[in-house]
Amino acid sequence: MLYIGVDLGGTKIEAAALSDDGAVLARERTATPDNYDAALQTIRQLTTSVEGAARNALPALGLNPGIGVGAPGSVSPKAGIVRNANAVWLNGRAFREDLQTLLGRPVAVSNDANCLALSEALDGAAAGAASVAAIILGTGYGGGLVINGKLVEGANGLAGEIGHVGLPWPNEDEVPGPACWCGRHGCAETFVSGTGFARDFKTRTGRNLTAREIIAAAQAGDEDAEQAFDRLLSRLGRALAGLVNTYDPEVFVLGGGLSNVTSLYERLPAYVAPYVFSDAWAARFVPARFGDSSGVRGAAYLWRETGAADAPQPIAPSLTLTALSADGSLSV
Repeated sequence: MLYIGVDLGGTKIEAAALSDDGAVLARERTATPDNYDAALQTIRQLTTSVEGAARNALPALGLNPGIGVGAPGSVSPKAGIVRNANAVWLNGRAFREDLQTLLGRPVAVSNDANCLALSEALDGAAAGAASVAAIILGTGYGGGLVINGKLVEGANGLAGEIGHVGLPWPNEDEVPGPACWCGRHGCAETFVSGTGFARDFKTRTGRNLTAREIIAAAQAGDEDAEQAFDRLLSRLGRALAGLVNTYDPEVFVLGGGLSNVTSLYERLPAYVAPYVFSDAWAARFVPARFGDSSGVRGAAYLWRETGAADAPQPIAPSLTLTALSADGSLSV
């Protein structure tokens, strides 16, 4: 059987065709347009292209009728339209229905962090774990949860909305916190996303560097950059401790640009542990096995794992999977 997935991110749209065993038969990506209609057309072009390439490779392979899509934002269970997407041109749109009309086939939509979590829990870095939390540290900050191989999306599609809770145990200089695009102040996303990391550095130093440039500067011994990374670890540690105290995941899989910083995995647990409500705690922190293509694999898995009848519909806010380096070798 042939399964097609799409990862709609803030910077790129990727489509892939997978076989039953998870092998990628065809994959294609392009930059994300800055408007809704162009994004729909891009998805149509990409899915047509990868389906054709996969059929050429394996002509006898049957096609699953539906397409899975990972996207930012959340779908209102009442109105069926996208809400809370940091790609603001998605908000207020009947995204799933419009795609189904354009493609002429069923579409299952879920949060891109959910897709990351599903991919990595089934055959990725967290394969075999009973409870998995996928954390995206990119343009924004979001999460997805898988328990016993099944997505946890919540009664209203709001599970994993970790970017828009307040930063736990804030210091005095973290209150009320930066303004968030959602209209509130102090959301965790404004502190621990790549965007928030760069904003904090500029606020403290007056230097306008990207997250990637700050990491490189820290590697080179820049004191300002090293201090900024320490603040990021402190804030991310507190944010993830709140997730531990709620769900207690066995494995944290990190995706997004900042997930390529290798020292994150060595140092982060020590920043989480003091805030965990227990006398003993252990969890694994691992990078996504499939990197920034894990989301598109998880999107295809929406159909492989659930089928058309009960494929997850809600989506929740999240971020684009990006990478600081191709081999993930950056360290601080």
